[in-house]
Amino acid sequence: MVQNLRIPGPTPCPPEVLAAMGRQMINHRGGEFAEIIKDVTAKMKQVFQTKNDLMLLTGSGTAGLEAAVVNMLSPGDTVLGVAIGVFGERFAKIAQTFGATVIPLNFQHGKAADPALIKKALDENPQIKAVLVTHNETSTGVTNDLAIISKVVKSAGKLLLVDCISSLGSVNVPVDEWGIDVAISGSQKGWMVPPGMAMVAVSEAGWQAYAQAKMPRFYWDLAKAKAGLEKGQTPWTPNVSVVFAFQVALDMMLKEGIDTIFARHQRIGRFTREGIKALGLTLLADEKHASNTVTSVVADRGLDAKKLNKIMKDEFNIVLAGGQGPLEGKIFRVGHLGMVNEKDIQVVFDALKVALPKAGFVG
Repeated sequence: MVQNLRIPGPTPCPPEVLAAMGRQMINHRGGEFAEIIKDVTAKMKQVFQTKNDLMLLTGSGTAGLEAAVVNMLSPGDTVLGVAIGVFGERFAKIAQTFGATVIPLNFQHGKAADPALIKKALDENPQIKAVLVTHNETSTGVTNDLAIISKVVKSAGKLLLVDCISSLGSVNVPVDEWGIDVAISGSQKGWMVPPGMAMVAVSEAGWQAYAQAKMPRFYWDLAKAKAGLEKGQTPWTPNVSVVFAFQVALDMMLKEGIDTIFARHQRIGRFTREGIKALGLTLLADEKHASNTVTSVVADRGLDAKKLNKIMKDEFNIVLAGGQGPLEGKIFRVGHLGMVNEKDIQVVFDALKVALPKAGFVG
């Protein structure tokens, strides 16, 4: 029996995508692969809403974050690390690991970043070269107002490096319009494709920063990836099967229409939050900034979140996500991105009605 996988990634994949994964291997230096990767890249740019260079890297979303850091920065550069959860903190930690001086700007879990405080930090620290920010924080179920943040950052003349891993492909991220210098996503989220590839789009200002950057890079060297793409290749052996999957998934996405996809996620996000509240549960995220790809739920009123997730899996074959870092055991999360509709979420609500009392919840 197929699980109802309701975590914020990996997400369920359409049968057509899984079938594409089963294709026999081809020469990744040959003409057939060159046509495929060029087609995938062109279609992906439509979803990114960008004319910037866009490269596919074989690795997880975190690989894309590391690539953004090592290609744009030098040891000793000062960066502003805006964090509203564990993934924002991870982005800053990567920069710190490679020798950047990180000024942390952390916000309460469940809250969005305050653009006014970002501006204040930039005004007070003119040496800042780049701002690192997560658009959609899956650990808390919060989406930052990136349109406003981008105006603040670009008005200050700083580089904007954005973790769009769980937003791109599901919610509107007009990369060029918002002036994002490096936009990163990952295959296992709203793209309906298995894990294994990161996608990185780089602006002209980003390439200018690359030319000055001194952090060590080899496998994640974006100029090598760009040069490879011009020949219809990747610099290193790619995850060929995931590229096959992308070609099918992107055709499905563009057939549905990106605006329709955004509207569907917005509708299902609202449906999920309303259903959670109807069960008497408490949302962690400030609803003004609640994510349309994952909903975080507070384990209060006696609820044992870990026990709940076990009951949901063992008795109903529904897999929910737990809390991460300081939120471990304090919340559970419902993913609703990629291949998802209201019926998938209604099944979760029906099971929660039975499972919640068993897990200690007093409604």
